[in-house]
Amino acid sequence: MKMLKKLIGVVVIVAVTVQPLSAQPPLIDTAVVKKATEWVGSLKLNDETKAEKVKTAIATHLTAVRDWHNSHPYTMIPEGINPTTGGKLSEMDRQIIICSAKPRSVHDNLMNVLRTELDSSQVEVILDKYTIGKVAFTLQGYRSIVPDLTAKEEAEILKNLKQAREQAIDYKNMKEISAIFEIYKTKCEQYLNNNGRNWRQLYKAYVDRVNAEKKAQKQN
Repeated sequence: MKMLKKLIGVVVIVAVTVQPLSAQPPLIDTAVVKKATEWVGSLKLNDETKAEKVKTAIATHLTAVRDWHNSHPYTMIPEGINPTTGGKLSEMDRQIIICSAKPRSVHDNLMNVLRTELDSSQVEVILDKYTIGKVAFTLQGYRSIVPDLTAKEEAEILKNLKQAREQAIDYKNMKEISAIFEIYKTKCEQYLNNNGRNWRQLYKAYVDRVNAEKKAQKQN
């Protein structure tokens, strides 16, 4: 994971033949349809045609992400090094690289339907479903670690986390989704450091505070 966080800003060029997605329509299974139906149902749309379009787009996207992941193992990426650190690429690094090589249309086709058929708050609900609410959860973490977080700092952090969320929807499992969020969390921490904060000290103070609270609770 530490290796992946240091891949920010690094363009990794690999000699690998990437198999394109099949030209045939993806085979959507019942589990994917059920998930898409539940997500769209949470919006409580009153337009069945609109709901069906969104459900189909989500199911198609989930299937394309799954199929690409399953047909493109990390071993397709050579065991190279991170050109910034000189360290060896981890299996997760290599999986993220190969999964990021999927056609851009997989992402765009979904987002075009969501933004056409839904309002902005509804789009956010669907993206949060993909990422199990990691934007709100992570933002709350920053608020806890930096108690005097300013409105400007929070806006920048939220912008980064929302970018992470939209990028993360194109990855199959929570380990990969979390890895994408780690990239943007590093950006948030660099932003704080570049604007007068000391992230390491802030985090240490937070950990010390939490440990002290736990100790006090045990003594009571």
